[in-house]
Amino acid sequence: MEIRRDVFQAIADPTRRAILSLVAVQSMTPGAIAENFESSRQTISKHIQILSECELLSQTQNGREIYYHLNPQKMKEIDNFIEPFRKMWDDRFNKLESIMKNYKK
Repeated sequence: MEIRRDVFQAIADPTRRAILSLVAVQSMTPGAIAENFESSRQTISKHIQILSECELLSQTQNGREIYYHLNPQKMKEIDNFIEPFRKMWDDRFNKLESIMKNYKK
């Protein structure tokens, strides 16, 4: 039985979000990623595996080294899902600001 990982559960973890931020700047090997954390390499490898299964990270091989990089298309899918909520909250805060300005008068 294949386990399908949920992308939102994957990005809920602060370590995985930090990994995404690192590889957004430049492609990195697992060892280079692990150097940025106090966790064991095995723990970081598990985080990388989860992000890869969710297609948030993709990999390329250069000789013996594997480099991980951000999958911008998958990040765009997340952004497309979140955007209507962002607009809704912006509208609500703008209405609240308008009410508060009138209330002060």
